[in-house]
Amino acid sequence: MLLKAIIVILFIAVLISLSSALVFLMKDVGNPRKRTLYALGLRVILATALVGTIAWGIYSGQLTSKAPWDRQLHPERLAPQQPATQP
Repeated sequence: MLLKAIIVILFIAVLISLSSALVFLMKDVGNPRKRTLYALGLRVILATALVGTIAWGIYSGQLTSKAPWDRQLHPERLAPQQPATQP
């Protein structure tokens, strides 16, 4: 559950950084746009951390897929069937 919270926080931080870069781009019309570049650089770092966190979650098994088409790709994840008893 902690991993999912970290992923949500990182995603929100990426959105905030992207929106702040847009605000800086609109406000700093005649300036060298240094704040915009810093905000976009921060977004790249946060996005890399987000992708790394998701990859680690999948690798460690904390994040799994419950999609119906995933059962066909990974039949070992299905619950084992009870063998039929013969009379």
